[in-house]
Amino acid sequence: MTAGSGFDTSHPRLASPDLLRSVFRRHAAGVAVITARGPSGPAGFTATSLSSVSAEPPLLSFGISTGSSSWPAVSRAGHVGVHILGEDQQELAATFARSGADRFAAPTRWSAGPEDVPVLDGVLAWLVCRVVARVPAADHRIVIGEVVLGDPSGAGRPLLYHQGRYHGLRD
Repeated sequence: MTAGSGFDTSHPRLASPDLLRSVFRRHAAGVAVITARGPSGPAGFTATSLSSVSAEPPLLSFGISTGSSSWPAVSRAGHVGVHILGEDQQELAATFARSGADRFAAPTRWSAGPEDVPVLDGVLAWLVCRVVARVPAADHRIVIGEVVLGDPSGAGRPLLYHQGRYHGLRD
């Protein structure tokens, strides 16, 4: 370590998809499910890329792959649902992350909410957002949504994703 540099330069790696994945495995993230109404029914996926953007106006963002089965619905949706999962909802997170799964079949509990957005039951909190932008980012889109309404009153603690696994929050 060089004096005053504040970091160890003995193991640097060149930028690559593997480097990015390796670093972000060390980043604990909250787990959300994003939903939208598509032409063939409800669509949704698990996201750890959820981020608050602005309080005035209330904006948030999330990333989605254009190869995702949910992208066609999200690409056309005027509104999306954002659901914050609780630590007891690991199976729900896994269902919405699983390719080819019927994500809205039992045991998933949901109903058509405001703006006909699929709203999941029993989550820690949910929002319905008006999509204001879909920003190209390589093979993904960064979707920016303006919060229209929501409910932060669910009970429990958040579900986290770290090192490729779901975890509960520890004190």
